[in-house]
Amino acid sequence: MRKVVGDAGTLVRLDRQPDLQAVLADPAAAALQGPTPRAFDEVQRGGDPLVRAIKVVVDDNRAPGQFLLNGSADFLTTPVLTESLAGRAVFLELWPFTQGEIEGRRDKFLKQAFTNRKQLLSQDLSPVSPYDYLQRICRGGFPEVVALPEVARGDWFSNYVRSVAQRDVTEFTGVRQAQYLPKILSLLAARTANELVAAHIHDEAGLGSRNTTDDYLSHLQMVYLAHLLPAWSRGLTAKIVRHPKVYIADTGLAAHLLGKDSGSLSRPTDPARGPLVETFVANELLRQCSWLGWDVRLHHFRDRDRNEIDLIAEAADGRVVALEVKAAQTVSVRDARQLKWLRDKIGNDFVCGVVLHTGERSFRLDDNIYALPISALWLTP
Repeated sequence: MRKVVGDAGTLVRLDRQPDLQAVLADPAAAALQGPTPRAFDEVQRGGDPLVRAIKVVVDDNRAPGQFLLNGSADFLTTPVLTESLAGRAVFLELWPFTQGEIEGRRDKFLKQAFTNRKQLLSQDLSPVSPYDYLQRICRGGFPEVVALPEVARGDWFSNYVRSVAQRDVTEFTGVRQAQYLPKILSLLAARTANELVAAHIHDEAGLGSRNTTDDYLSHLQMVYLAHLLPAWSRGLTAKIVRHPKVYIADTGLAAHLLGKDSGSLSRPTDPARGPLVETFVANELLRQCSWLGWDVRLHHFRDRDRNEIDLIAEAADGRVVALEVKAAQTVSVRDARQLKWLRDKIGNDFVCGVVLHTGERSFRLDDNIYALPISALWLTP
């Protein structure tokens, strides 16, 4: 945050006890202290008194950019905060790094897919090998982990899950059985890229109340460890399966929870490889949706007639980019059959369909349907 605020601004870190005590003692004074921009790190620790004090300052002076509020939980769903700052704030979700951010590139795939789909075929042979993808999956995108040697990542992930469960979630929610959270997170990792049936999680977790299980699932989303993609429907059929899909928000964390590394995932029979590859793609696209500049939301689709599409990106105007994800290096026209079905169903709203694979070549499969290497997500010019 110091880089964003600069030396001329004010940074208050509420994970430091002296700063936190000062804010809790006099939130109104804290909201006016120091030159702008005033940044509050871990703002949720200041609770509603601090947020309301900031609201008063903004209401008295509507100049933009006076405050930067950062936290390790979703501001709008944290139980300790009831003030939403509606109409006074813009909310940005900060996920782990994308592959483009790690490599210093701009991730343009989703933008080009919606606005200039022919550009998707312009890249050369992919420089990323199938094994490279598995290494990227196991590394994930947490900034701290990207900089660590591979042998040190396991300890980091273990400590991260422990600290989030025992400190952050407990502090934000008052939950008394935090020891269940890592177990539930591991159960979600075993289901990443699959539909979430909360009753199954409840049965395996062994919690007494179904409401408690639902609360814990919400807590894990609140701290950005997991996210759900809703089922997509356009009135195509009355047989839509409406369960959301669940994804662990970082594939490095998911692989750690599953006890996988790039060596084990390279075995063709490893059942975790396909779901982790899809999770990798879904996470990259979720990040790209957040900075497009227009509203695009991710979904999945399945009906009881066995029509199924891994990922559907839908713009607010109804335009659709549909994607299938394959862990294989080779793709055939058969792999595009569900994309062709959707194209014929929704007509002009179908912008393009893409089969993403771990091979090196980009080519056309059918009208407005392409086969692309997964690396197109961050290498598309």
